[in-house]
Amino acid sequence: MRLSQGTFSFLPDLTEAQIAAQVGYCIRNGWAVNIEYTDDPHPRNTYWEMWGLPMFDLKDPAAVLYELGECRKVHGGRAYIRLSAFDSTHTWESLRLSFLTDRPAEEPGFALERQETNGRDIRYTTRAYAAAKPMGERY
Repeated sequence: MRLSQGTFSFLPDLTEAQIAAQVGYCIRNGWAVNIEYTDDPHPRNTYWEMWGLPMFDLKDPAAVLYELGECRKVHGGRAYIRLSAFDSTHTWESLRLSFLTDRPAEEPGFALERQETNGRDIRYTTRAYAAAKPMGERY
């Protein structure tokens, strides 16, 4: 199951040239760039591990691409790696861009369970499972 997160979530994975172009765009806008990784891509998992410190005041995308390469050497093929750009401009002070650069060789899947409760209330819960199952199969 292909998980989608971030700015380019429904596009094919970005090429190295496209990643470099996005990093250049971030730097031209003065945004801090950071690299994060995780083995738990659940939508509510906001605590990804940071690869080094956020990179402020960069002039050249090569520094980010070098760090991305180093992160890939350690976690590539086993974890999700994402690149994020933070805008520290007063009144904005938030992420401007975030996208996955790498995925594990085998991605976990999620199932959505629906529970009807009091009255007409409906609650939804996500459950992870190891391998993607065909549509319509009970989880």
